[in-house]
Amino acid sequence: MTDWKYRHPHARFNKHHHEFHQYIHKHHDEFHQYHRVLRFSRYFALLFYLLVIYLLFAWAGNQTIAVIFAVFISIKEILQLFFLWRLEKRVFQPIASLNRGVQEIARGNYSVFIESKVENEIGLLITSFNNMAEKLQAGEILQQNYEENRKNLVANISHDLKTPIAAIQGYIEAILDGTARSSEKVEKYLKIIDYNIAYVNKLIDDLLLFSQLDMNKLDFNFEEVQIQAYMHDLMEEFHLELEEKNAQLSYTNMLEQDCTVHIDPKRFYQAVRNVIGNAVKYGPDQGLIIKNDLYLQEDFICLAIQDNGPGIPEDKLQHIFERFYRIDSERTKDLMSTGLGLAIARELIEAHGGKIEASSIEGKGSCFTLSLPNTRLIKENIDETDPGD
Repeated sequence: MTDWKYRHPHARFNKHHHEFHQYIHKHHDEFHQYHRVLRFSRYFALLFYLLVIYLLFAWAGNQTIAVIFAVFISIKEILQLFFLWRLEKRVFQPIASLNRGVQEIARGNYSVFIESKVENEIGLLITSFNNMAEKLQAGEILQQNYEENRKNLVANISHDLKTPIAAIQGYIEAILDGTARSSEKVEKYLKIIDYNIAYVNKLIDDLLLFSQLDMNKLDFNFEEVQIQAYMHDLMEEFHLELEEKNAQLSYTNMLEQDCTVHIDPKRFYQAVRNVIGNAVKYGPDQGLIIKNDLYLQEDFICLAIQDNGPGIPEDKLQHIFERFYRIDSERTKDLMSTGLGLAIARELIEAHGGKIEASSIEGKGSCFTLSLPNTRLIKENIDETDPGD
């Protein structure tokens, strides 16, 4: 099966659609013309044969007249053969190809593509058929991906829940059967139980949030926010929090003037926290540095979050926004990350009409860039192009 991504369905359709619109007025009545020719040619052929029979009887014995009639009949047959050949090429063959394509679709083969060079209604129909087949194939691939993701999701959830629940059960049993005799050991076991319960709660919260995002059921409270004041307060909070973790956070505002963004402050804060939390999880225990730069790029306000961590291997960089994807092969637990943090961050940023991108150099660190539309610039551009001004 041909990979639908490499067939450029929209580009192919737009190209064919444009080409057929150039000819549509010229060939719009082609079927009507064929129908009229077939309808009237029968009467014309009948009259022609009656006339030939009459003249043959009237001028019997005249060899010259017989030759002339023979020439007329030959020309008529040649014209009829030409018309039937053209009808076969421009109508019957494309319809046969279209019928074979429909049969392939009925068998579930959505990779079918019909080549057609006729510029008439059938050609336009074939183009629409090809576009439909490409969309069906894209839908089938999307459905397969959803099914594969669903299986992986169930497997990952089962694993991530089973591990802490087993730990909780084991330590409770140790306390109940008297294995933990001293108060110090009991307290230690209770702390481990509390840690695992907190992890399970966070995992469930992240799963609920991600499912709401995936189904477009998460409520957003959007408002117009002055980005400079908002980011200053946000970075102050993270700066104090990271100081307690022996990490250094810096923030540079490169904006020449204040800009307005249309965001849900709570949800954007959560996206930034997930990215910074990811840097803390994979960064060094001592000497972690996280640099934050706020700048304007075209119509977007960008926040670049750069760390000096171990970096991300090139072959894994494209997967980091997938659900439950972990860069390390060991499924370690951390209260700041459940394997859903970056996936949630991407969903949240895209829900704001923005985008999130990542770049990394292994051994030197990673940089995540969060981009949001600049509401003020967009409004100014709309006002400048408003014909009513």
